[in-house]
Amino acid sequence: MRPETRPFISLDLGTANVLAYVSGQGIVYNEPSLMAYNNKTNSLIALGKAAYDMVGKTHGDIRMVTPLVDGVIADMEAAQDLLKHIFSRMKMMNIWKNAIVLLACPSGVTELEREALKNVAKEMGAELVIIEEEAKMAALGAGINIELPQGHLIIDIGGGTTDLAIISSGDIVVSRSIKVAGSHFDDDIRKYIRSEYNIAIGQKTAEDVKKFIGSLVKYHNERSMQIYGRDIVSGLPKEAKISSEEIRNVLLNAFSKITDLIIELLENTPPELAGDIMRNGITVCGGGALIRNIDKYFFDIFQLPTKIASDSLNCVIEGTKIFEKTIKKNIENGLYNFQEKGLLSTLGKKKNKLKQKKY
Repeated sequence: MRPETRPFISLDLGTANVLAYVSGQGIVYNEPSLMAYNNKTNSLIALGKAAYDMVGKTHGDIRMVTPLVDGVIADMEAAQDLLKHIFSRMKMMNIWKNAIVLLACPSGVTELEREALKNVAKEMGAELVIIEEEAKMAALGAGINIELPQGHLIIDIGGGTTDLAIISSGDIVVSRSIKVAGSHFDDDIRKYIRSEYNIAIGQKTAEDVKKFIGSLVKYHNERSMQIYGRDIVSGLPKEAKISSEEIRNVLLNAFSKITDLIIELLENTPPELAGDIMRNGITVCGGGALIRNIDKYFFDIFQLPTKIASDSLNCVIEGTKIFEKTIKKNIENGLYNFQEKGLLSTLGKKKNKLKQKKY
């Protein structure tokens, strides 16, 4: 079968959300990376949005599981259950025979975990399974032509990790990853409200606070928000009014860690690529890119042109759609071997594990 006629499936395996794309059919799955299990039977009772709607409203016999935490697989069994559910849904479309599957994973996923994910896809009938890093796919989805010999700085602020990458000539040149991202911002907001107001709030409320009044630079007509939770002293329901300035200070404390890592990344960037970044600037994507005035924040610090990707939440999955052409071209050129389930290149692996450093 010629490469261009093979079915193509791609998945964005994020800490907060999982998206699946099928060539010719578009995005067929876009739901939270959350699962609910029955503790007594260890059976899966809900996943995706159905599980998300149960957060904070379950009894002791139900446990909520997030397969990926901080960019790494925290529960392999749950991750496999999640993929099998998605794959089973798509198997009904009769697309698996001779299918090419592209999995976009956070940079923190280990080689062993990658192989386990590949095996799940192979068990479902995929003929070739390829894994690429989310930052690379995000750059493509943000409209960057990564094949050109020009340096671009991509900041992908996801749910569990923030991935930084300098990309040029078709691949990542240098990258860094830090476990400071969306869920950590939410946790910091919860801790602040608990400390300052003696109110315990849930993860959803913290996320709403971040979305509605969160900002990184002061803006006109700043808002406040009424929040509701439980008084940690009396145990009774309690409310409080939270200002945008309060939440900004919480977020700035977290973002200072990200900016420190960006500085360290730039210090380790080859000089020629540093010149490119002066011209091309910074591209921000991921759910964290939606925090108000994030572009102004990075510009004020680095004095580099900063833009937010037009579809920041879907940059990774959009990038996989674009990368389909590259994969099929590589198949024609003999760079992929279906029996070996991977990439065979006379130039060797492009990805040098020494280029990455985790924090």
